[in-house]
Amino acid sequence: MKIRDKVAVVTGGGNGIGAAMARRFAAEGARAVVVADLDGAAAGRVASEIGGVGVAVNVAREQELVDLVERTVATHGRIDLFCSNAGVSIGKGLDTSDADWEKAWSVNLMAHVYAARAVVPHMLERGEGYLLQTVSAAGLLSISDASYAVTKHGAVAYAEWLSITYGDRGIKVSCFCPMGVRTNMLLGSVSEVDQPALLAAAVEPEDAAEAIVQGIDAERFLILTHPEVLEFMRRKGADYDRWLKGMRRYQQQPQSTQS
Repeated sequence: MKIRDKVAVVTGGGNGIGAAMARRFAAEGARAVVVADLDGAAAGRVASEIGGVGVAVNVAREQELVDLVERTVATHGRIDLFCSNAGVSIGKGLDTSDADWEKAWSVNLMAHVYAARAVVPHMLERGEGYLLQTVSAAGLLSISDASYAVTKHGAVAYAEWLSITYGDRGIKVSCFCPMGVRTNMLLGSVSEVDQPALLAAAVEPEDAAEAIVQGIDAERFLILTHPEVLEFMRRKGADYDRWLKGMRRYQQQPQSTQS
């Protein structure tokens, strides 16, 4: 799918990958870009740069996503591309509290569910539409902090389910699984596992946006910033126990590039 003349919505668009994505979509000639973020001021700043629309949205609240979809369709007539990009990292392991598990669950997984519930019926009526789910290599490799890895793992499965269920009905799905990207989430990470290792081979948000645009153009399900992730996945399918041992070693290496 080409971005030109498309109506795109980007959640978590106030900074990081989401902001880079919104800017890139505008540069590609999108008809309209709606920038949604919990920080409405940040969304507004990005939107003002690109001639888009900035809105404050808490993706953990389903009604706010329903309202976002309805307002966008009412204003622009359609949504061609919905990017569920917002995410949260807690940075803890066994000591993750129930409240933090709930926060990770709501933002990293249920926000994708809420968005799909709101926008897929609209896309089905038109017979076409595109969903981009920003997940993480952590969702494929089960590394990073506990709640992040687990909820992102679920988000991968949900993206797969969406593609399997609606792929023959005009709905295209891409699952974006970056490794280290120089965003506020990474630079401010408190995870002893994540931050030093990820920074070693981190890419810029603009590089992530480039990968996304190329992936959407090719209509690929799995979009990566670091191609070695695919090799890790091949090893997982070939020998699960050996792969687990490899992931233990990989996670312990201070110069690794996990996410």
